[in-house]
Amino acid sequence: MPGKKPMRFLILFFLALAVPFRAVSDPLENEAPEESAGKPAAGISSDRAVNVTVSSLPELKISFIQGFTFPVFRGESFLTADNNIRTILTAEVSPVSVDGIVEGILSPIAFLQVAAGFRIGSGWNIRLFGDDLYGIGINRAGAGGKAETAGSAFEGLQWKAHLGGALQFDMAAVFPGDWNHIVFRSYHEANYRGYSAVSKNDSWFFENDEGENRNGFTYYGNFLAGYQMPLFFNMAAILVEMNKFLYDTPNRDLWGEDLVLWTLSAVFNFTLTGWLDATLIPQFRTVRNYTNSGTLFYQNRTLDKADPLRIEFYRIAAVLSFKLP
Repeated sequence: MPGKKPMRFLILFFLALAVPFRAVSDPLENEAPEESAGKPAAGISSDRAVNVTVSSLPELKISFIQGFTFPVFRGESFLTADNNIRTILTAEVSPVSVDGIVEGILSPIAFLQVAAGFRIGSGWNIRLFGDDLYGIGINRAGAGGKAETAGSAFEGLQWKAHLGGALQFDMAAVFPGDWNHIVFRSYHEANYRGYSAVSKNDSWFFENDEGENRNGFTYYGNFLAGYQMPLFFNMAAILVEMNKFLYDTPNRDLWGEDLVLWTLSAVFNFTLTGWLDATLIPQFRTVRNYTNSGTLFYQNRTLDKADPLRIEFYRIAAVLSFKLP
């Protein structure tokens, strides 16, 4: 997506704006949870964690996660022996937003997952060192085609429903061994996002993103290839993500809303202790090239058809995951 507003270098992480990292952390979050001693007879396990996410933009988000895993449709084959339904409840808070998320993930066979979920949240806006940071708000064309943004605290609710599926493979399932975990995963979802305070033709911000959201469908997909090791440094992976707006905005190709936008990440995971993991994620992304930009409302910009996309450094993100008893 196009770049965010510039922020002062000296803004501290704990005052900075947060953005969702669900898409980045999906390949890590779906690992099998540790067995809980809570209900051994039923085979149900539970796990709890607190994730703290920061980045070089800078950004901050704290996520409180409760997971439950229910064994279902299990068989004797290695393809069905671990079949389950996993339910994840998440509460997220940042300096400008608050969210609640519920997601269910069905694993009917070892190489397949089906996911569905819903999130709802809202936000508030702050001004920091001369920059307006929009937790939630409206983005529209004002006088002279310039961008005009407006919003007040908890003015409306932002929500999203998604349905997706993943194919995954671990080489160690075929050739057992601690050093044989070459993993591949591909996830794809359709989702519908909405903001209750806007009309059909309005665009809106959430968590100080680029303000190009509209009530409607979007597509998200990712591809991960990695290697897991029985070491302190236990995973290295490449993650490729793709996003495409599916809005029916008239003349959307003029400013490039029809283009697929890509994010390329390297994922490095470390087990610091039995209850603490750390993940480091440097990222690059594609952004649109315009023949006119400045402070224009994004739908008044003109895409450079000869060279519509360029790649740029995006951020370095870090996630600390604390497992709770």
